[in-house]
Parts: sequence; structure tokens; C-alpha cells
Amino acid sequence: MLRYSNRSIFGIMERSPSYFQWERDNVTSVDGFNQVLRDLFDRLRIRATSGGSSRKFAAANATGPDSQTIYALVQCTPDLSKQDCDDCLVGALGDIPICCYGKEGGSVVAPSCGLKYEIYRFFEPTADTLTSMGPPPLEMVPPESNGTNTTITNGKTGVALRVDIITAVSTVSFLVLIIIICIYLRIMRKPRGNFETADISSEDSLQFDFDKIKVATNNFSDENKLGQGGFGAVYQGRLYNGQDIAVKRLSDNSRQGNTEFKNEVLLVAKLQHRNLVRLLGFCLEGREKLLIYEFLPNKSLDHFIFDPTKRVELDWVRRYKIIVGIARGLLYLHQDSQLRIIHHDLKASNVLLDAELNPKISDFGMARLFVIDQSHGNTRRIAGTYGYMAPEYALQGHFSVKTDVFSFGVLVLEIVSGQKNGSFCIGEETAHLLSYAWESWRKGTPSNIIDPILKGGSTAEMLRCIHIGLLCVQENVADRPTMASAVLMLSTNSLTLPIPTQPGFLMKIGSESYRQSSETRSEFVQQSANEASFTDPYPR
Repeated sequence: MLRYSNRSIFGIMERSPSYFQWERDNVTSVDGFNQVLRDLFDRLRIRATSGGSSRKFAAANATGPDSQTIYALVQCTPDLSKQDCDDCLVGALGDIPICCYGKEGGSVVAPSCGLKYEIYRFFEPTADTLTSMGPPPLEMVPPESNGTNTTITNGKTGVALRVDIITAVSTVSFLVLIIIICIYLRIMRKPRGNFETADISSEDSLQFDFDKIKVATNNFSDENKLGQGGFGAVYQGRLYNGQDIAVKRLSDNSRQGNTEFKNEVLLVAKLQHRNLVRLLGFCLEGREKLLIYEFLPNKSLDHFIFDPTKRVELDWVRRYKIIVGIARGLLYLHQDSQLRIIHHDLKASNVLLDAELNPKISDFGMARLFVIDQSHGNTRRIAGTYGYMAPEYALQGHFSVKTDVFSFGVLVLEIVSGQKNGSFCIGEETAHLLSYAWESWRKGTPSNIIDPILKGGSTAEMLRCIHIGLLCVQENVADRPTMASAVLMLSTNSLTLPIPTQPGFLMKIGSESYRQSSETRSEFVQQSANEASFTDPYPR
């Protein structure tokens, strides 16, 4: 393991950026395997954090279900304190259920720590049951006589002297190379300007040839069309190397102008997280503006949770995994990335699902960049989707990371209930999801909003998610948790949750009063000049 940086890194615990890897095959007994794995990792964590300043490392194996052997190791960089090492490993362990649930092997690697487990041996065993593995101690071992002459110079053999010379030359060469790289980067570095007016010519390495994209999408044929969003159509394509892509073709009359286009290109290109859609590149050709993304075969979340047939494919384990994945993606945007970003348009159609139904947040055309110490902002241009908008943003233009938290809370309630926020069905009547969830909570019957097909899942987890969702949609901005707190609430059951207060946009329950509220809302929109939308049934 090696690491370098242009800032001090010693004694500083950092978990981002993280890297995940997992085996394709699933274990046969998930619950039994996970219990043994958790116990094994907990013992290893305690052993590793007790290491001194020379090493914080532990490895061992345990017997799982069906006499299957599980091998595992954990490691921190030795410069960390005991508490920082423990915190880093606890965070990494929290990623295991997200990346590697039910898999035969997996690993999580962060700048300050890492862990790995497999069902095959990937480290040398010792006689100890719980072994702290490390490099062998340095010893003076005399060379074996093989019948050749050995020259001694200043107390060293000729071999040892040659090693010293090679080491010295390599060290000097490495330092010279580092100095050259630093000078080159300093010369090439451009001064930072306003983000929204940044020059995208610096992203030449991401630029695709328009003719190649036309060929890949069969000239943007209807057969390749995946959907129609607010800013244009999305097409499936295949590059000449066989890679599948998704191409967003911005329409001529699109509400997304050059500013939003630059936002999405420069913003998403800097983001690397397993719960964010990956931007492969862009294309500018005359009036054509294209964004090229990784292709995700399962489209967007709304195609599943709001579909009477497909929703069955999302059992509670998958839904809970999706909730946690979205939360971790938002936390990365708000806190863990190099930038501080407010997504501004989080909703079910902007959460894409990969082949294994892992969530990836998409569509950063409305995203806002904050400087690192900025906590809030204001705008006269309201843009987004009603129903997911926080009240302070929709009515007054105030936005902050807590506006994303509000949207996340709405999305959590939709995932648990399997119904849209503006049209929650109660028998033959229709209600507002937030209002009905709040009334059910006050009456002590929050289970009323749980999707009936989720029977057999963990009711305690579902009720906890409803609780967290209601905390996120509270009317008072200060009362809403941060995404860091939300992720912590989702990751542990030992944390006592506060009592939620009234949500924003509360409406009376009952079809009569709801229709009146809906008409009032429509009248408000017709009189306003914002660019918000009510629905967006297809992914952008």
C-alpha cells in the first residue's frame, strides 16, 4: 500500500474515496454466514486497533455454515490513533452489507484503512487462532557459501554494497521524478474561476466524436430510445469496442442551457462513487449537446416501485439496500467529495438501477456547487419537481443541503409504501403521502403505509425507515438531520431516534380536502414563472 498527497496526511483518518470489490457467487446460508463474518471482523478490529505505531493489522479465519472456512483481514495505516483506526474500520464494516451482501467474498479499501474476506485463503496462516500479520523482523543473515568468492568492502559484502548503490540511485531518481511532476502540474494548473462559467475545453479527454455516437445509437433511432426527460431524449448505444452507453441528447428547446450543460459535465466528471452514475464523456457539435453515461439496464427506480408488476421484484432487502445506497451517495455529494454539491432534483426517476439493482443517483443538470464553508443559498429561479421540493425552496427560493434531505425523506416514504407522494391510495380514496404518513404516525399506526407485498421483511427496519423519512421531511429546516446522521441512523439500531415534528406541505386527509389542495397548487403554478415540473415519468 502506498499513498502520496500535496497536503499533510499523517495521523488524519480519511474514508473517502473508497473502493469496493466483491465476488459474483452468493453464499448458501446468508444469515449464518453474515453472523460468523460479523463476529470475525469484530475480533479482528479489536486486535488491529490495539497495534502500536508500527502496524495495525490482523488476520484470521473462522468456520461458517456447512463447515465453510471464512478468511478475513483488517488493516489501518499505523499512523492513526486507536480511536481513528476503530472509527475507520467501523465505517468500512458498515459498507460490507451495501457492497457485498450475501457474497462469498468482498473488500473495502479507503485511504486510511481496509478490510477483506474470502472463502479461500489469501494470506499465510500461522499457529495463532487470531493472527496479527506483518513483515518479518529485519535480521542479519550471513550469506550461504556456494563455492564462489565474496568481496567484503567496509564491512559489507559485494552483494550488499550493490543493493545499497541501487537503492540510493533509485531514491534519487524517484525524488527527481516527483520534482519534475510537481513543476509540470504547477505550470499546467489553471486558476480556479466561477464554477458555472468554467471552460469545458479542459475536459478534452472526455470529448466524444459526434459521428461515432450517431453510429453507436443507430442515428438516434426510436428503437434505441430509452425515454424522454425534461431536457431531452435518452438513447441506448454501443461503442465500437462493445461498451454499452446511455446518451442524453439535449433538445434544441431544452430548458437546460450552456450553464447547466457545463454544470453536468464538469461536476459529474469529478465525482467517483458507486452510488452515483458515471459520466463517460460529452459531445459538442454545432447545436448538438450530448452527455454519454454508463448504461444501466434496469432503468430508473420509478419503473419498479410504482409498477404493479415489477414492484414485486423489489423485496424489503433490496429496497433497504437501495435506501442506504441513495443515502451514501448523497452523503458523498454533501460531505465526502472534493466539492460540496446539492443535487437539487432527487426523485425516483433520477435514481437509476444497475444489473444487480444497486442505486445510482443521476441527472446533475440542476446541481448547485457550494464552497466548502457555505451552508445555504438563495435563488429566484425555482427548478425541480413538486412533491420532492422542500417548502423553504419551493416558496422562498432558499436552498441548502437540507433541501436534499427533504427530497430523500420523500423518496424513503415512497420506497417503503410503493406509492407516489402525491397520490397515495387508501382504498378508493387518494391522499397525500406525507400527510397520511404523519397522521398514521401520530395515531400509532405507521405500518398503514407499508407496501403490502413486503410481508416477510423486517417490520422493525420498515418502521425505522418511516421514522427516518418523517425526520427528513420536517417543516423546520434545523430539525432535519444531515445526511451523515441519516446514514448513521440507517446503519445501526442502537441509536435512539428523536421524535419527528410536522412535515412541510401538510394537507388534510380525505379525498375532498386533497382535491382542493391539488387545485390550489395548480393555480399557484400557473401564476408562477418557475421551471419546476410535477411529474417526470422517464429517466433523463
